[in-house]
Amino acid sequence: MTLAAFDRAGLDPSEIDAWIFDLDNTLYPADSGLFGHVAARMTRYIADHFGIDDEEAGHRRRQYFLDHGTTLRGLMDEHGLDPTPFLEFVHDIDLSSLTPDETLVAAIRGLKGRKYVFTNADGPYARRIIARIGLDGLIDDVFDIREAHYVPKPAPETYARMVERLGIAPERAVMVEDMARNLTPAAALGMTTVWLRTGTPWGSDPAPEGVVHHEIDDLARWIAKLGSGLDQPG
Repeated sequence: MTLAAFDRAGLDPSEIDAWIFDLDNTLYPADSGLFGHVAARMTRYIADHFGIDDEEAGHRRRQYFLDHGTTLRGLMDEHGLDPTPFLEFVHDIDLSSLTPDETLVAAIRGLKGRKYVFTNADGPYARRIIARIGLDGLIDDVFDIREAHYVPKPAPETYARMVERLGIAPERAVMVEDMARNLTPAAALGMTTVWLRTGTPWGSDPAPEGVVHHEIDDLARWIAKLGSGLDQPG
């Protein structure tokens, strides 16, 4: 199946072998506040590590993210930080704000093909969330920041590594993300791309023209429409 022959406006799920989902703010609601807790832990770690106040630490955290793709990558590139203690600290958070979305669980269960999580977080954290939101047993594998050699999305080499490790044929894969910029390498590889619009400041920047094939506001509803043959915008 060539890209030219693929009708992206009417995605046929029977043509898809692999469904690749981002984790944070994609498989659970952005308004859960969970990612805010992670960000606060990052700020705390930076403040303690460098002996600076929270305001300066917060500024550095945001700047590392903008300049390097993730705060961790910035700390590694600019300061040679050991990633393991950082990841353990920032992901040691309470997940009680998360509850299973039974509509999403049912929708993902109904998808044919393998389902993966591709995240800039680490595997243990990702698997805790997967279990908490009711997707344990439905996600076939997780490709995390450690397997990416700490090179975060949207670095093209990380997508190539992910595709090779998981044995994915990109032209028969769909990738869902809340950050449109992270879909650019996926589209370049030949994947069908889905931008989940969450309204968050960090997720609102559009991708270059032609990168996003579907824009949606509700992941569960969109998957359910695919299953019923009613693939429509939103």
